[in-house]
Parts: sequence; structure tokens; C-alpha cells
Amino acid sequence: MPREDAPRPTPAQRKWLHRGLTQAGGKLPLFDEVGRRVSSRMVQSCIARGWAEPWFANPLKPDWLVCRLTAEGRRLISGRRAEQAQLHS
Repeated sequence: MPREDAPRPTPAQRKWLHRGLTQAGGKLPLFDEVGRRVSSRMVQSCIARGWAEPWFANPLKPDWLVCRLTAEGRRLISGRRAEQAQLHS
């Protein structure tokens, strides 16, 4: 159960983190659904809050930060889905 004072993801952060649930190893996308690069500020914010972590260096594009969900990020997003399901039942 998340603490009441714990930071909550913005809708954009939640959407980005959610996409990692279905990817191998929890890999988070570099681009959104329409092909735009994901905001580096949003990525850094998710890393700072412990929801995502750098995964590996991209040798072809060293300035691109390849990340994956952390256990906390997975719990946060999975828990949110469970909370929403309870609200609608």
C-alpha cells in the first residue's frame, strides 16, 4: 500500500511506466506511441523517485538512456491498476 505522502506519478509518467509491464525485463520505451522521443526530464524524474533505473548503455546512441522498471515502479503501476479495478467494482 503506498504511503499517503509518497510522490505519485503524473499521467504521462504512469503511461510510460505502464508500458514497461509488458516488455521483456520491464524495458521502458524510448519513444511514445506516435514516435516522439520520451522526455528526458520525465525519465530522470522517474529514476529519481525509484520507479525506473538505467539498464544499459546504447552504443549506437550514447545520449539515449535505456531504462527498465524497478520493483518499486512495477509495484506502483500494478497496485494502481488494482486500486482502479476496486473503485469500478
